[in-house]
Amino acid sequence: MENASKALIIAGAILLSILLISLGIMVFSTAEDTTKNSGIKQSQVTTFNTKFTKYEGDNIKGSEVRSLIQEIIASNGDENNINANRVISVTGLNGTQTGTSISSSSVKTTSTYTVSITGHTDDGYINGISITLNNAKK
Repeated sequence: MENASKALIIAGAILLSILLISLGIMVFSTAEDTTKNSGIKQSQVTTFNTKFTKYEGDNIKGSEVRSLIQEIIASNGDENNINANRVISVTGLNGTQTGTSISSSSVKTTSTYTVSITGHTDDGYINGISITLNNAKK
């Protein structure tokens, strides 16, 4: 009788251990899927887009527009962005310019500009920006 009760206690402990290990694996795989699918991807898109959206608006100074153009040139020259088709095109200054051939030479630092986002890729990355000279100061 004494051996039977010890065997039942040991069997119960083994089953409880298996249950706890299974529960731990299930929680870990659920947490891993959640991190892979939503948070990190959205964070990368937001980080990329924030570099450009901070310049968006009316009455943006020419010096800020030149900084934006330098940011676009750096982004378009990044090998990771080229491979992922995240090249930004600029319209409005000298027609449409794409890649690293974008130039800030026509931007006057004494003028103001309107900067707007004109396009996004299917996964949410900015791929088009419009820069227009305001009529107030030419």
